[in-house]
Amino acid sequence: MRKTGCSVSSGIDSADVKAVQHSGSGPVAREGPDATTATPALPKSARALRAGLRTAVVLCLAASVVHVILVFLHVAPTNTLSKRYSPQINAWVFPFFEQNWRLFAPDPESVNRQILVRTAHTERDGSVQASPWFDLTAVDSSAVEHQVFPSHTAQNLLRRAWAGYVDSHGGDDKAHTERALMMQKYLSNIAADRVAARRGSTFDFVQLRVVTLPIAAPGASAGDRPPRPVENRLLPWWKVTRHAK
Repeated sequence: MRKTGCSVSSGIDSADVKAVQHSGSGPVAREGPDATTATPALPKSARALRAGLRTAVVLCLAASVVHVILVFLHVAPTNTLSKRYSPQINAWVFPFFEQNWRLFAPDPESVNRQILVRTAHTERDGSVQASPWFDLTAVDSSAVEHQVFPSHTAQNLLRRAWAGYVDSHGGDDKAHTERALMMQKYLSNIAADRVAARRGSTFDFVQLRVVTLPIAAPGASAGDRPPRPVENRLLPWWKVTRHAK
């Protein structure tokens, strides 16, 4: 019986020692996944939006780089690359990104140009109906006068289109180059769109007339007669995209 009692007593003492050891070291923490390191999964729509934004940024950067290179080749002195890729460079630069030195060496206008347009429509019986002349320059002038911040369109669009047409055609109204054909189309589209916006009539052809008037010298008396036109240029009829009511 003593032996049995001693064995029970030693068993209790051993358990107490283990309990004391565990209580001294504190509770044992169970290892588990760290919630702070887990990356939440994005929904498909968010991933698609992020991918689309990245693609848009890359495309914008690529387009900017291409634009800078082409404009640089356009304004740089003639070289091997500009000669070889001249059609591509001109197609990109003209007419919206044209570069020149007029900002640093301005050439003031010595004449005033009045650009008029009329339209024509072919009837079913084959007869052609032409409209009266419509003054495009007067519309631009009225949009610029008394405007604190007049639009670039009213100030320069028509004037620059005509200047580009003259530069590419000279005194001949026949398009001999791709740029001349482009400037002719550009000018006819401007005229057709403006007539359609103002009149809303049906037409298939447009014709321009440009009256050039010299600018009077400063100090001229108001009683002088108006200057006579130095040029009254009538352009041929051009086919345009059909405009209807």
